[in-house]
Amino acid sequence: MWRSRELLKSGAVVVRRRWMSTVMSFGDGSHGALGLPTTTVGIGVDSYEPTPIPSLPSDILTIHAGHYHSLATTSQGHLWAWGRNNEAQLGRGLSGRETWNEPKRVEGLENVKVCAAFASGVVSSAVGEDGSVWVWGKSKRGQLGLGKDVIEAVVPSRVEALSRENIAKVSFGWGHALALTVDGKLFGWGYYADGRIGNMGNDRLESSPLDSAAIAFSNNTQLTSSDLEVAEKKVLQGMKEESNMPIIWEPRLVEELRNVQVVDIACGLDHSLVLCPLKYCLPLSGDGVLLSSGSNVYGQLGRTRQDLGFFPVDIDFTPVSVAAGVGHSLAICELDESDGSDTVGATNIASWGWNQSSQLGRSGPANLPALIDTLDGENPVSVSAGRAHSIALTSKGDMWVWGSGKNGRLGLSSSVDEVEPFYLDSLEGFQILQAVSGFDHNLVLVAE
Repeated sequence: MWRSRELLKSGAVVVRRRWMSTVMSFGDGSHGALGLPTTTVGIGVDSYEPTPIPSLPSDILTIHAGHYHSLATTSQGHLWAWGRNNEAQLGRGLSGRETWNEPKRVEGLENVKVCAAFASGVVSSAVGEDGSVWVWGKSKRGQLGLGKDVIEAVVPSRVEALSRENIAKVSFGWGHALALTVDGKLFGWGYYADGRIGNMGNDRLESSPLDSAAIAFSNNTQLTSSDLEVAEKKVLQGMKEESNMPIIWEPRLVEELRNVQVVDIACGLDHSLVLCPLKYCLPLSGDGVLLSSGSNVYGQLGRTRQDLGFFPVDIDFTPVSVAAGVGHSLAICELDESDGSDTVGATNIASWGWNQSSQLGRSGPANLPALIDTLDGENPVSVSAGRAHSIALTSKGDMWVWGSGKNGRLGLSSSVDEVEPFYLDSLEGFQILQAVSGFDHNLVLVAE
């Protein structure tokens, strides 16, 4: 039994009750990110419904899904990891694929009380109780933030450029990263093409050369959900062919937002979302509170203004938190009478961007934010985005899923896509504390 007295910096609710917890997983098992033993599903086998991970401690406090691996913190401040480890992102050195699905404690953080963890596909990070940030893994695009040309950290290493800051949250894209401090300052580092982490002192921002390849895919109406992997490979190949990649090797304050108090951040594959209270917005943002930057190939910036850098999303609602998938964006919004709500404190989710597999959960134009009608009256309190699917929790503790069902990533015992949010009834009766998505897998934290 245990008691947490802290706000979970991962975006989960404040926990003040005593209980024991269990982590469940479902979706693509090919990288071991489900953490399920071989006797349960076999190595690399998918799970089509939420399945308990038996080998984790019973006091898990927060969960986080990287692109292909998973992280979990305990009430004692320990960090556990499992899944893909080609880049040493599990924090236990390089290990054979046959052990990827085995959750183990991250090594090298024995003197750090971890309160939150975050990850990309190749890098993992931990935030200490003192606001320190620790990173490990491999990235040629500066995601480690450890200094010029540092592309590998096999053991957790402290990000010294943030040593004077109290960090609350970190978010990773494929090659860039953002960090939010407790007092609302925003730092960025990594690959900075098309302004995805702000201007960073450059007089002239340029579009990423990868965009031309991505546009070819976005204009091909014959693509199916199975082409997502092909699109990703094309982007990765484009990155390999890039020369003189624009990289910020250590975290820097995002200067254009220096006087803006930020309250939430989310990085997609190559775009960023930054949320700030209305009274702290830039003059250029008018009545808006949500800013976006980076690639807009799939309409993931949610704005008609195509300038590079941070500019307001064209949203008519009041966002309170944000999430980003590979090419789509999600925001939980507070509703009022002008939005058709007759309930005080009502919320819904606005979605925009890539909708090839119905990951927006709605029909209509995809390049600008619009509410998901199916969730009207459900009052979502958290939302997470995968590669081509989305999940949400409501104030009643219900979990809803939509988008691509491939590999069982919707937990509905099938591979069928859901064009609108679908209630995940297999979790009925559980007290769900947190739910998060990786690229193709999901984690759910429940109280016992």
